[in-house]
Amino acid sequence: MTHEMDPDRLPAGRQPTVRVLAMPTDTNAAGDIFGGRIMSQVDIAGSIAAYRRAGGRVVTVAVNSFQFHKPVFVGDLISCYAEVVRVGRTSLTVRVEVYAERGRGIEEAIRVTEATLTYVAIDSERKPRPVDRS
Repeated sequence: MTHEMDPDRLPAGRQPTVRVLAMPTDTNAAGDIFGGRIMSQVDIAGSIAAYRRAGGRVVTVAVNSFQFHKPVFVGDLISCYAEVVRVGRTSLTVRVEVYAERGRGIEEAIRVTEATLTYVAIDSERKPRPVDRS
C-alpha cells in the first residue's frame, strides 16, 4: 500500500484483511457509522497482519496515527487493508487503509480512513518476544 494509491479505488490485486457490512446498530447520534466501530475494525485488521508476520500472539501498544477522511454510512461494505511496514526487535508497525464500497445503484469505493498502529509480539507469559526480522 502506498500513499499514491487512488483513494477512490480498491487496491488492485490485494485481498482485504477484514471486510464487514456497516449496520444500523453501528451508528452514532448523527446517523453515520460511529468512529469507534471503524477504529475497532482497524485494530482487528492490524492485529491479524501483525500476528501473521510475528508468527504468534501480539498486543496493541500504540495508535501512531488515525485519520478519518470521509464518513461511512449504513449499508457500506467496509474493507480494511493491512500491511506490516516495519519490524523491530519485538514490535511491528502496521498501516491500515479502510475503504467503503457504496452500492447505492453504482459501484463506488472511497478511502475513508487510514491508520498506523504498533504491536508487540508476546510469549505465553505475556512478555515481549523477539520477532524474526528476515
